[in-house]
Amino acid sequence: MLKVSTPSKFSDKLLSWFDHHGRKTLPWHRNRDPYQIWVSEIMLQQTQVKAVIPYFERFILAFPTVADLAAADSDTVMHNWAGLGYYARARNLHKAAIQIVTNHESNFPEKFDDVVALPGIGRSTAGAILAFCFGQRYPILDGNVKRVLTRIHGIEGYPGIRAVENQLWQLADTLTPAERVGDYTQAIMDLGATLCSRSRPNCQRCPFRGDCNAEQNNAQHLFPFRKPKAARKQKRVKMLVVQGESGQILLEKRPETGIWGGLWSLPESETTDDAASVVARRFGMQVKEIETLATLHHGFTHFDLEIHPELIAVSSSNLAIMDGDHHLWYDPYEPQTLGLPAIVSRLLDNLSPKNKLNVDSRPAS
Repeated sequence: MLKVSTPSKFSDKLLSWFDHHGRKTLPWHRNRDPYQIWVSEIMLQQTQVKAVIPYFERFILAFPTVADLAAADSDTVMHNWAGLGYYARARNLHKAAIQIVTNHESNFPEKFDDVVALPGIGRSTAGAILAFCFGQRYPILDGNVKRVLTRIHGIEGYPGIRAVENQLWQLADTLTPAERVGDYTQAIMDLGATLCSRSRPNCQRCPFRGDCNAEQNNAQHLFPFRKPKAARKQKRVKMLVVQGESGQILLEKRPETGIWGGLWSLPESETTDDAASVVARRFGMQVKEIETLATLHHGFTHFDLEIHPELIAVSSSNLAIMDGDHHLWYDPYEPQTLGLPAIVSRLLDNLSPKNKLNVDSRPAS
């Protein structure tokens, strides 16, 4: 039997640790503005605090209020999110801002059902926002909390299994106190992020040292149980860097769903396709020269992508594509404010004047 045998003893120990060691100076702690708390919680989904901080500060500078975010066009929003990954979060954040302005008079809702009805907000994120901003008692169950609870209480099974998840939700609800709920919510997330980390947890400084099932059994590495590994898929694609004589690059807007959803990227084709034929067929342009660029590699959550870019010079007389909803000409020397995947942005940054097609290029076949 663990020494922390009652919910009150658990929360007392955790809050005592938080009072001395908790994180209280993060940018979104400066006030209890529900808008800023909400933005930070969305950014922190599947992303570490260290990576989030500079993006959060730039995002709030660009969109100081929910009304500013709602009024922005999607390209500007995606531009300020680009590089943070998991782009559905940004699209949902923008959609939710519009709903808050339209349905809640620009005030973040205070009722749980209204909060979870917003795009991109689930039960745990809603609970965290309401606890932080309004002191409402709702449990949370993000990745850090799952790790803390499964280790301390020795809960076996992959948390993605419904029965295990339900067990964790019930435990999280039982342990959440009625008082200082905002501090408790921050404390249990901080414990998981700073001491009870995924690898090399600092058990010597943990307030539950001696009370933790995993520590007592030297089994910290086993909890939480991991999802059985599946072989990572390998995908290959050819990216067409279509370049006009003035150096402008043809961009194509990606569908809202899928990888890089809603961002501007480069046209793609199968790696076995002839680039000149693809450009002629899809865009009606005559290809002058083609240069094969260095292969790029990019890892996603469930697969690895191998990118084969080809720099393709086209005749100015055939630049019939006009700026529109799905295609535009982009000047890499005077970049526009667009949402670009980080790897595409780096590729375009490398297109300095010396990278323009010249005598070193091979003729199109």
